[in-house]
Amino acid sequence: MSEGMQNNDPRDPLMIAEEWMKAGRDVAIATVVETWGSAPRPVGSHLVIDTDGNFEGSVSGGCVEGAVVAEAADVLAEGKPRMLEFGVADETAWEVGLSCGGRIRVYVERLG
Repeated sequence: MSEGMQNNDPRDPLMIAEEWMKAGRDVAIATVVETWGSAPRPVGSHLVIDTDGNFEGSVSGGCVEGAVVAEAADVLAEGKPRMLEFGVADETAWEVGLSCGGRIRVYVERLG
């Protein structure tokens, strides 16, 4: 798998995170904790990210994954979780592509 790229592995992102951690990789998990409007992924959806920027899963169907991966790098470096919010009312709405009117809150934390 190329660095920073997602593959088409249909397995649960949590299983993948467990494999990555067993291999000695530092891993963060992003979880959709709240949605409004036409958010493309339901509450409980996961994205797992390692320190090399590899990721699996989805929190928005591609709308905000890049921004979440960047925030996860900071979470892994600092060890402090953070809550992210994206939506049409947010100044980053057009940048991350949630122009459909949905909003999501995503909690990012380090695993292990």
